[in-house]
Amino acid sequence: MREFLRRHPRAAVLLTVANLLLLTGAVALLIVIVTADWGFAAGRPDAAGSQTVQANGSALLGAAIAVAGSAIGAGIAVAYTGAAALAAMSERPELFGRAMVVVGLAEGIAIYGLIVAIILVGEAR
Repeated sequence: MREFLRRHPRAAVLLTVANLLLLTGAVALLIVIVTADWGFAAGRPDAAGSQTVQANGSALLGAAIAVAGSAIGAGIAVAYTGAAALAAMSERPELFGRAMVVVGLAEGIAIYGLIVAIILVGEAR
């Protein structure tokens, strides 16, 4: 397998993206299952105890999509910037700091999606 991935670097990127997609989908599904109100209960009483508050399922689905999309985008970005950073560092090792900053910026995409998801889950409750 290592020999195949060494000969076909694009296959390694596609394998990484496929694994990331599978993991992100599982996490998004877990978020929806754990936090969703499936309508079996009539609702939760609010602070005054007189009205009922329903969880907003579309906000939870949006949070799952935000996490999944940002993680997929971050995975693709890190794959390409990481490969380019390694290629640049193999020729000029003094570029390590700059290359890691670029890879870190690409990883920040996933953090932005996680922040949006936390805001949406907070609004759904």
